[in-house]
Amino acid sequence: MSDNQHLEINEVGGVTVVRFVDKKILDAVNIQEMGQELFDLVEKDSRKNLLLNFTNVEFLSSAALNKLIVLNNKVKGVGGKLRFSSLRPEIYEVFVITRLNQLFDIKDSESEALNSF
Repeated sequence: MSDNQHLEINEVGGVTVVRFVDKKILDAVNIQEMGQELFDLVEKDSRKNLLLNFTNVEFLSSAALNKLIVLNNKVKGVGGKLRFSSLRPEIYEVFVITRLNQLFDIKDSESEALNSF
């Protein structure tokens, strides 16, 4: 398994649950590292079903959104599923404004997201 600085990883019934450690995902270097950690879950660790829990995230940059789009493509490329959960209202609003709420499967809670796999 990859060494993760920005992510807390747990396995729940065949689903890899990822919680972000950082409250603010804004810095370019951190976003690059976080993106690589997420990509490694799919490419190196062969994880297919990912649930990203945004409980800790207070701020998210557009560069971070780009990494999530790339991750979505990688997960789909291996026949997997990607779900998001527990977005704060202000973070969810960014997804609505950018229409990414139509691209991503976003659930209110982690348990709801886990049940959707």
